[in-house]
Amino acid sequence: MSTETTPATEAHAIRGVLLPPQDRPRPSNPLTASLTFGWRAMLKLKHIPMQLFDVTVFPIMMTVMFTYIFGGAMGAVVSGSTPGGGAVREYVQFFIPGIFVQTLIMITMYTGVTLNKDISKGIFDRFRSLPTWRPSQLVGALLGDQVRYTLAGTIILSVGFIVGFRPDGGLTGVLAAFVLLLVFSFCLSWVWTTIALLMPTEEAVMGVSMTIIFPLTFASNIFVPTETMPSWLRGVVEANPVSVVVSAIRELMDGTYDPASLGLVAVYCAVLVAIFSPLCMVLYNRKS
Repeated sequence: MSTETTPATEAHAIRGVLLPPQDRPRPSNPLTASLTFGWRAMLKLKHIPMQLFDVTVFPIMMTVMFTYIFGGAMGAVVSGSTPGGGAVREYVQFFIPGIFVQTLIMITMYTGVTLNKDISKGIFDRFRSLPTWRPSQLVGALLGDQVRYTLAGTIILSVGFIVGFRPDGGLTGVLAAFVLLLVFSFCLSWVWTTIALLMPTEEAVMGVSMTIIFPLTFASNIFVPTETMPSWLRGVVEANPVSVVVSAIRELMDGTYDPASLGLVAVYCAVLVAIFSPLCMVLYNRKS
């Protein structure tokens, strides 16, 4: 009977001596791997706090500017009253849910910019060599950005309450609307992740993202109701995913829960993830 050992069996024996089976680390599962990469994204905010500029100053600036500069005139359009303090108060109730959605949606495009920067530095080449669930590197980055979205949304609502926003749905309606918008923002972030994997530079990612996001946000019901628009444009605006989300957010904050609106938002979220998440993985695996 032969007692010769092969290099493979010798290596296995050495591993058994140096690191017994009970002490060997278990491979990470998809959830823990994603959370680890999400924690990495949060640590970047700690070391580069200037990344929080867009989620702190921008929401305050947008809310105050539109409330006090445009609120009187636009409030008169929305309510049909004369411009003035009453129109501003009425417009705040209409406008705050809309700017809440616009701010978080516009911030999502920075997900693609950050990802493109990491890829250009070669960091993701190292990540892809790790024995982890491959999508966790992208999912974790998107999960980490949820912190930025939550901070921006909290600032928007806080400023809204200061300028007079009083939702009839109370705290429950506001929290439900917040959760719904975070889910939609996560799904929309897959679009910017795809663009980040397609574009060669951060500037290109930003340019393409802005070209897409401006029509989505301004050709919507964020600032004025669709009833004030021409009939040929109204149908397009009402089908806009941003308009659908804004309508659902307004209903939740008003204390009404329309299953049809929530279902339509869920359909848009499912379509975004179903199309762009597989496309992201194909591009990510081919990225060199």
